[in-house]
Amino acid sequence: MKVFQRYLAREVYAGTVLVLVAFLALFAFFDLVHELEDLGKGGYKLQHALLFVTLTLPGRAYELFPIAALIGTLYALTTLARHSEITVLRASGLSTAAMLGTLARIGIPFVLLTFVIGEFVAPPAERTAQGLRLKSMSAVVGQEFRSGLWVKDERTFLNVRNVLPDARLQGVRIYEFDDRYELRAISEAAEGVFEAPDHWRLKGVVRTGFSGDTARLEQIPELRWKSALNPDIVSVLLVVPERMSVTKLWAYIRHLSDNRQKTERYEIALWKKLIYPLAALVMMALALPFAYQQDRMGGVSVRVFAGIMLGIAFHMLNGLFSSLGIINSWVPFFSAITPSLLFLLAAVSMMWWVERR
Repeated sequence: MKVFQRYLAREVYAGTVLVLVAFLALFAFFDLVHELEDLGKGGYKLQHALLFVTLTLPGRAYELFPIAALIGTLYALTTLARHSEITVLRASGLSTAAMLGTLARIGIPFVLLTFVIGEFVAPPAERTAQGLRLKSMSAVVGQEFRSGLWVKDERTFLNVRNVLPDARLQGVRIYEFDDRYELRAISEAAEGVFEAPDHWRLKGVVRTGFSGDTARLEQIPELRWKSALNPDIVSVLLVVPERMSVTKLWAYIRHLSDNRQKTERYEIALWKKLIYPLAALVMMALALPFAYQQDRMGGVSVRVFAGIMLGIAFHMLNGLFSSLGIINSWVPFFSAITPSLLFLLAAVSMMWWVERR
């Protein structure tokens, strides 16, 4: 790597890390203030709130990485421009395309790090955080549903009153239908515990079987029930789709498809997980036109503020297009990639405008 590339990489990395740490500290403070409202509920104490906020930081870092890359790159390039170092590089024959190529090479570690955090660090940390919070508050998953959780598994419908943080089921009711979709049996169980690889151990089962005009009642102390439902699918209730890993999203999408249920929200989340790491490169390209403007007085603070506004706009557009894609049944891929494409188009347009001046 050339000397100027190493120098530029050092400046960009230092600026990005500084911005990311500042953002994480800010969000951690606000998250902690929000959690203080729940202190005293059940066994939820200050140490639980601190641990919960700490475990959610990887998810925050994943969301903020492209924005931090934008502001860090913008700060580094603008500082170099103020010292006329960008001017010297361009006068030495460094083209805009070469500068973009340099920024792309510098940004590749950002892409890889964002993907690793989003795939392997944030999802388990988020599940642990939500489980800790729910367990400490003696809460249950899915309590917002009046009749509990409903899951369709081929010709069987499962209704669960409560899902505990360790994926145990309470108040299980299973409706079994035959090939003609006629009700064959209703089973009620007090509790269900998963047994690998594909069975649930149901306790305190009362089964009502139907045959023609007759019904037969059975009481079974314990029953092993085979189902495609597993703790990984149940854990969807603990983690929002945007914080899930690609593998978990893919598995749950297949489960929903097999049972002919809507998958748009999870497909959009899957494509966003694959596309979002590349947003760091788009953000870095967007920072370059600002560095080519030769405002020597007070330019850094103004452009950093502009970078913050652009980062906020990008974050809002990501959420907006995800919601619009779900509401309007847009193609998931285009719902996920449109914000990045819009900002890439803005970067190209700004670069063209700066080059023509």
